[in-house]
Amino acid sequence: MTEALIDPVRICAAEDLLDGGAGQRMSATYVGGEAVVFFVRYGGEVYGYLNRCAHVPMELDWVEGQFFESSGLYLMCATHGAIYEPDTGKCVGGPCRGGRLRPVRVEERDTPEGRAVFWLPDGDLRPTQP
Repeated sequence: MTEALIDPVRICAAEDLLDGGAGQRMSATYVGGEAVVFFVRYGGEVYGYLNRCAHVPMELDWVEGQFFESSGLYLMCATHGAIYEPDTGKCVGGPCRGGRLRPVRVEERDTPEGRAVFWLPDGDLRPTQP
């Protein structure tokens, strides 16, 4: 059975995501339940993940949109202190060492309004329907 294609979802203007800075969140559904995805920039590239710690399924951000710890080098779960590499989602410290964040496909594109960040949803992780 073939799944219907899901259109890319515009998240924000590319310049809205700064290296190691605040991320952008979006409501989603993950295997039928409510969820949130987030997008951050690190090393000049944009990355997206399901906002769910690999240790216990809680959102990572300590303040909405704040995913990086103070150095801007790692993503951190505010509840458990798990530390993740922003470019791989791999947990490199804390209670879920070796675990991974669930990645979200993302790309930057040129649009008539300027460069923008887009989420490319998949079968299990989709935008919330309005």
